[in-house]
Amino acid sequence: MADTERTPLPGGVKGLSLVSLFNDFASEMVYPVLPAFVTGPLGGSALVLGALDGAADLTAAALRWVSGRLADRPGWSKPLVLLGYATATLVRPLISVASAAWQVVGFRVIDRIGKGIRSPARDAMIVAITPVPLRGRAFGFHRAADHLGAVLGSLAAWLLLARGTDVRRVISLSAMPGLVAVVVLAVVLRGVSLRRPAAATGAQPRSVDAAGSTYWLPVAVLVLLTIGRLPETLLLLRIQDLGVPIATIPLAWAGLHVVRSTSSYPGGWLADRVGARGGLALGAVLYAAVVLALSGALNEFAALALFLLHGLVAGLTEPAERVAISRLAPVRTGRGFGTYQALAGVAALPAGIGFGAVYKVWGGPAALAVSAAVLLLSTPLWMLAGRGLAAQQQREAPLP
Repeated sequence: MADTERTPLPGGVKGLSLVSLFNDFASEMVYPVLPAFVTGPLGGSALVLGALDGAADLTAAALRWVSGRLADRPGWSKPLVLLGYATATLVRPLISVASAAWQVVGFRVIDRIGKGIRSPARDAMIVAITPVPLRGRAFGFHRAADHLGAVLGSLAAWLLLARGTDVRRVISLSAMPGLVAVVVLAVVLRGVSLRRPAAATGAQPRSVDAAGSTYWLPVAVLVLLTIGRLPETLLLLRIQDLGVPIATIPLAWAGLHVVRSTSSYPGGWLADRVGARGGLALGAVLYAAVVLALSGALNEFAALALFLLHGLVAGLTEPAERVAISRLAPVRTGRGFGTYQALAGVAALPAGIGFGAVYKVWGGPAALAVSAAVLLLSTPLWMLAGRGLAAQQQREAPLP
């Protein structure tokens, strides 16, 4: 194991991580200002905002189901990744010329179409070019870069708005980092070879994917662990209820991504050391503890500190869940990622509506308590469902 820790990550992983950094830079210049743009100049309502996120997420989820299967076809991965990033880069700045709220919904849906197209293919590509013992670190590095881009984008939008830049102009300027992402991607894809020899994995290759309950039970519990977490808009609302000023929220959002970025690589390292099962379980328990603490009567500083601590959950779970899927679907990896991401995306909408209803009727503490209960009850299920992952990791030999 010590030798694997000194083994550098493949150049393709670092390149794809840089692409994600610039793409999220562009995306987070737009997303935080959409509520003000839709409800302000365009005269939209909260219902439109709900439709915006709901339609976008459902579209992305449906496309992941299809694109994951296409990504497993020889020669399809690279075009899917390039098309996905290019679609988002071209469409996202067009939001700035919208004259009606429904147009923003349409542009946002097309933006998420790009995400749905590229995500399973990109994750499968990272698996294909990364030796088995390094995959946790690889996904951790990628997620760290992704969250760092979100920090830079949020701060750029905040700085431009603070200097008096019009919201439409801020959205249009997102084209610059987006174009950089596509150019970098074109260069990276030219240097990526998806013909990975079996010896490079550091383990004997498996000829079949997990099937039946061996696949579906872990995936179902993974989806439950994902949708059991509150929508982040409700967490933001909760810390506002506890006294965090609205003007501080954008900086809190940026700070959250700082924590996620700095914890993702250590979280990936942990997934390589203790396994995806342990990393995901630890993340679930930490999340439950944080939301239970946030359900109490706190001052604004304690609320903000707990909100930032919640960022560690992504660092623990995001690399681990990708390692888990790569082990469940070592052959048709694109399909494995697409299936899981699609199911989680579809289930997130009714779960979010349910948590929102609990929050509205019984209050924030009740919604947070329900979320904690779901996570704490699901964690033992995950430890049972993920036993096969732990056994497989023990069979995998470290790199020579």
